[in-house]
Amino acid sequence: MKNVLIINGHQKYPFVAEGNLTQAYIDTATEFFKENGFNVKHSVVESAYDIKEELEKFAWADYILFQYPIYWMGVPWITKKYIDEIFSMGKDTVTYVSDGRTRSDATKRYGSGGLMQGKKYMLSLTYNCPTTEFDNKEGFFSGLSLDEANVATHKTFQFCGAEPLETFSVHDIFKGDLDLEKEKARFSAHLAKNFK
Repeated sequence: MKNVLIINGHQKYPFVAEGNLTQAYIDTATEFFKENGFNVKHSVVESAYDIKEELEKFAWADYILFQYPIYWMGVPWITKKYIDEIFSMGKDTVTYVSDGRTRSDATKRYGSGGLMQGKKYMLSLTYNCPTTEFDNKEGFFSGLSLDEANVATHKTFQFCGAEPLETFSVHDIFKGDLDLEKEKARFSAHLAKNFK
């Protein structure tokens, strides 16, 4: 179990979001995985990807690292398009069989029909908001944790049977005092913790 798919979920907006920060994290992760004996494949949501090839990557992967910026409290719209296309087209082969329920067995629960059991995923997120807005009843997210604020992405993977690794995030990216080398070192340490 040494195959990792790194998904670049960035969507470019000139002058605001060029993709350099996302790429810096992807480059750091690629270097980390190769140095630690992982086989690495990449996907880029803002490309002319082939759905069949993407599904083959998902089938191949033991781990998925999903790197993306938070736009308006969620994934960029092109990233949502990628999720919708890949996860939907993987029905019966890669991602899920059904929602898990059956008429013949009332004990089967919604969200238990995934095909990605044994696979693990990690979210790596870039945010403009500070960390103080999470786990804070007075904060913007009304007490939600980082993972609770990103529940839709987590539930998508859970629906398909994949297990989460600890989420990574970097904050205050537009403040101008982001120490990228320090943050990349923190990211590498996080990867080492998750991918022992």
